[in-house]
Amino acid sequence: MFGLPGKPTLTIASFVMLLALMDYMPVLKDYKVMDWRSVPNLFHFTDRRNVMTPELEPETAVGAGLRAGPETRGARVHPVLDPGKSLDGFFRALHRAEGKRDGTQVRVMHYGDSPTTADMITSDARDLLQKHFGDAGHGFCLVAKPWAWYQHSGLDIEGDGWTIDPANMGGVRDGLFGLGGVSFRGWSGAFSRIRMKKGKHSRVEIAYLKQPGGGVFQVEAAGKVLGVVNTAAKAEASGFASFPIPVAADSINVRNTNGQVRIFGVVFESDASGVIYNSLGVNGAYVSVLARFISEAHWREQLQHYAPDLVIINYGTNESTQADFVDRVSEKELREVIRRVRSAVPQAAILIMSPMDRGHRTGSGGIDTVPTIPRLVAIQERVALDTGCAFFNTFAAMGGAGTMARWYEAEPRLVGADFIHPMPAGARIVGGLLYRALFDGYNKYKLRLLDNRKLASVKDGVSAAPPARL
Repeated sequence: MFGLPGKPTLTIASFVMLLALMDYMPVLKDYKVMDWRSVPNLFHFTDRRNVMTPELEPETAVGAGLRAGPETRGARVHPVLDPGKSLDGFFRALHRAEGKRDGTQVRVMHYGDSPTTADMITSDARDLLQKHFGDAGHGFCLVAKPWAWYQHSGLDIEGDGWTIDPANMGGVRDGLFGLGGVSFRGWSGAFSRIRMKKGKHSRVEIAYLKQPGGGVFQVEAAGKVLGVVNTAAKAEASGFASFPIPVAADSINVRNTNGQVRIFGVVFESDASGVIYNSLGVNGAYVSVLARFISEAHWREQLQHYAPDLVIINYGTNESTQADFVDRVSEKELREVIRRVRSAVPQAAILIMSPMDRGHRTGSGGIDTVPTIPRLVAIQERVALDTGCAFFNTFAAMGGAGTMARWYEAEPRLVGADFIHPMPAGARIVGGLLYRALFDGYNKYKLRLLDNRKLASVKDGVSAAPPARL
């Protein structure tokens, strides 16, 4: 009789039990990766290639290799709503970068939840923007991994010896979590290495906390010490230490050499014109992380230092299961985030990006949209337009209600078994939708520039030249 050896059997059984725990422990429901209803399909070989999928036009799908379904045929761009032209400052910076003028660098801050922690959606938008406007560097990443799935496209991140405190987890409650919403406390011997797999970076900057009794860390590259930073100060304040990266370096080391230090993250930039797209995801995050959990004064220091041209606020998935929060609290919290950003960096444009669709199993076994998602999207749109921010309806752009059901049945599958987290192909679609919406707004901005110049020429009595093709 055939039987498995004891250790493999125990390993398999333990793995199955861990998967099952996610079905029975509410705190783990958002991390569910196994849909037990799909197990029979392993033994039922149906052809799923004819399943109707939410595929977009090739241009919108951004290379995902998908064809258009009838519900999206012809809908190549789902535009950003911006009746007040609030994105013009961002578009103006893009225009300077596109013309390679004066080394212009355009900084985008994209705040989000779990997909953003893996640089999904954000990495696709970053790649597309940098291909057109220039690559000015990767931007911000955390100094180590708070979650096993934390990653950034183009970087390998490893660290050891850190006590890690995300803003929404309650390890420390002083509101000092840096730009990325996570604090790393380390004593002598704490260490991180970040390897640069692609891109040419000219400088690296370490964001840390100045504090009474602060310790010392050093930054290393190519076998050399780039600099030593003493974090001791009379009072707590944001600190930033920047160093040139040697040409031969393929990684940056951050090493605590004495006492206690508190570090927030690492920023990679180049000297070239172009876009720096900062992916700022916190696992399990919702709008209150920026509205209440991070100190306003501290976040102001961070934002003012990095001087973003565009701040994207992209929350909603995690709070969507809490109907009372959605209906009673979410609007107030979103308005507070907008107020904080405006107070800190009034020159920055703000884009409210709605959550994606979120599915759940119905009593009949089907997959339907969580009922609060459309309500939450409507609240975000109303607040954005009321406060003069731009708004991108991700939910509608990707197909609206029922999208995650279609994505789950698609071939290849575009969302995981939790009907929340996109697979890489699904993330590429969403990142492409965001890029196309921004690029559409940018082209409309350039057309308005041409029209204004033409009108000015006519008013001055000069024969206007025909507008150039875009």
